[in-house]
Amino acid sequence: MPKRTGVADLPLHTGTVPRWLADRMRDLGKLIAESIVENYGKKEFLVRLSDPLWFQSFGAVLGMDWHSSGITTSVMYALKRGLNSIAKELGICVCGGRGKYSRETPAELLRVADATGLDGNYLERASRLCAKVDNTAVQDGFQLYQHNFIVTDEGDWAVVQQGMNASARAARRYHWCSSHLRSFVEEPHTAVIGENRGEILNLTATDADKTRHSILEISKENPSRMMREIAQIVKPNSSILVPAQTDLFLPTPEPILVNSSRNCSMPSHHDVREADVDLKRLGAVLATAYESAPENFENLLLTPGLGPRTLQSLTLVSEVIHGTPSRFRDPARFSFAHGGKDGHPFPVPTKIYDESIRVLDDSIQRAKIGDRDKMECLNRLHQTQLNVEKNCAPLADFEATIAHEKEHSKEWGGLSTQMRM
Repeated sequence: MPKRTGVADLPLHTGTVPRWLADRMRDLGKLIAESIVENYGKKEFLVRLSDPLWFQSFGAVLGMDWHSSGITTSVMYALKRGLNSIAKELGICVCGGRGKYSRETPAELLRVADATGLDGNYLERASRLCAKVDNTAVQDGFQLYQHNFIVTDEGDWAVVQQGMNASARAARRYHWCSSHLRSFVEEPHTAVIGENRGEILNLTATDADKTRHSILEISKENPSRMMREIAQIVKPNSSILVPAQTDLFLPTPEPILVNSSRNCSMPSHHDVREADVDLKRLGAVLATAYESAPENFENLLLTPGLGPRTLQSLTLVSEVIHGTPSRFRDPARFSFAHGGKDGHPFPVPTKIYDESIRVLDDSIQRAKIGDRDKMECLNRLHQTQLNVEKNCAPLADFEATIAHEKEHSKEWGGLSTQMRM
């Protein structure tokens, strides 16, 4: 059974992902998913997707703007394009999407059920309930406009959906995962906490049980009779809301936290700043990539000629694949793998991006035929980073790192949406 696992608050951004980045996101996103499944299984990939901080870091390593609302749409679209093309082989399918595509989720789930033998009615009901809980049962000022349902051929699933608050120019992403829930309508969340910014309607509270039953009874009554009774009770300009001291109304969370350790609230500034990055961890990445002898690259990744800049990207990719949850508290750090489409912290180095795709794809293809040496090397790459971080405690020179990237941007095929193509 499912539970909602986390929430992310994001500034609203507009714009589109250019084709040159969208296709690379599709390819690298698919390969990272395959690598996680190969190493840890399909269920673990769903667990990763249900972690808002991991999801944010995943989007950043794919080259999306590290904090904007668009990361949800672009990452899920990339995964849908990439994973659905190998759904029979991998056993994972992505349904739904943004706007009109979200409304196609039930039909898509029924097709998945026909192909896999799963209970399509259950999957469709779970999809609708997750959307209804976050859009209607808990009214926090965000209107859902995106719904993605990711399901395996074993019946496990995750939901990633997003709502918009236009007046606040903010988006809120909600994550669900199919584990440990006794009810969709009574306390499905681990916690709902935050600063008091007003009142929200929370029909999932335990103390709202009588209210839920009353709503069911009202739904059975003749509408005309109910309106006459309400008119006799409610005076003009009065509120029919339950008084605020009852537990039906909770303080408005800003941000709403479902599990305080798995929540993220992205800042409004668009650029990547020094305060957004764990410099010790970034320093370990750079030290792993640039302070090893060149001959060690071949020994480490079995890839002759691999340079330190690609190794920097692969170190961060490896962390997304093998890192534990505590590693993803600073998603901005992962934008140092392949930059960002708007040029923050630097333009996307397309040649490095393509090399990352090539190395990861080769490791997966070798693993499929029983040769896991290269995949194990990627894991050791992450372990090397952890050892450097633990034993050497290097601090990255933030400004110098960005200056180095921009200095070599043309050499590495740097592109951004700010450049004329």
